[in-house]
Amino acid sequence: MTAPSPTSGALAPGARVARACRYLYRVPMLVWHLVVHLPLTMLLTTPVTAALRWGNESLEHRAIRAWSAGLMRVFGFRLRRVGTPLPGATMFVANHVSWIDIETLHSQRMMGFVAKREIQSWPVVGWLAQRGETIFHARGSTESLGGVLHEMLSRLRNGRSVGVFPEGGTRGGREIGPFHARIFLAAVEAGVPVQPVALRYGEGGSAQHVVAFQPRENFFDNFVRLLGEPARLAEVHFLEPIAPGEADGRRRIAELARGRIIAAMEG
Repeated sequence: MTAPSPTSGALAPGARVARACRYLYRVPMLVWHLVVHLPLTMLLTTPVTAALRWGNESLEHRAIRAWSAGLMRVFGFRLRRVGTPLPGATMFVANHVSWIDIETLHSQRMMGFVAKREIQSWPVVGWLAQRGETIFHARGSTESLGGVLHEMLSRLRNGRSVGVFPEGGTRGGREIGPFHARIFLAAVEAGVPVQPVALRYGEGGSAQHVVAFQPRENFFDNFVRLLGEPARLAEVHFLEPIAPGEADGRRRIAELARGRIIAAMEG
C-alpha cells in the first residue's frame, strides 16, 4: 500500500520505510474512524436529531465538522485557522487543490458545496458530501449549471451558506486559475457577502503540489498516497469579505476574490 512521492520519483529506501511506518499506524486509525466514528456521525445526522442544537449550530452540522477534523488528523494534517468565517448566509469561495479541500473547510465552517457530480460515487467522501448539503454539478452542462445557480440562490435567500471552487477544477497545486464569474451571480442576486478563503498545505503553502492530484492520479490513488505522506500543516485563511454592493457586478467580485486569495497564498 505505497505510492511514490510526486516530488522525488522513486522513493529512497529510508523514505519508503518511513512511509510504510506511517501506513502501519494510520490505516488502523482510518479503520477506527470509519467503523466507529462514522456510524456515530450517521446517528447524529438523521431527521430525528435535525432539530437539536450545539451552541450556535445544529448538532448535525457539528457532527460532520468534527468528523471532518478527525479525518484530517488521520491523514496527519495539523489544522490552523486564520481569520473568522462570517456567520449567516455567505458565499465562501476557495482555491481548489484536492478532494481534501472539502474536509478542510468543513472542519471549520459548515457550508453546502458546489462540487462535481462524480464525488457522489466516492467512498465515504461522497456520503459525507451528500449529508453536508453538497450541490452536485455535471460539468459542461448548461442545464445543470442553471439548476445549481437556482439552488444556491434559494439557500442564500433562506439564510444558509454555500461554498464554491470558482476555478472549476484543480490545477496541480502550482497556480490559481481564473475564477468563473457566473457562479457569483447567486451572491449578487441574493445580496449576501462573498468571503474568499485561501487553502494552504505545508508551511507557506509549500506542499500544494504534493497534496494536489498528480497526472493520471484518480481519487483512490490520491487518497492512498496522502495517507502515507509526512505530517504537515493545513491552513485555512478566512479573508476580508466582499460586502454586497462593494464591487460592481459578478466579474469584479470574481477578480477581487481571486486577488485576495493570491495575496494570502503569497503572504
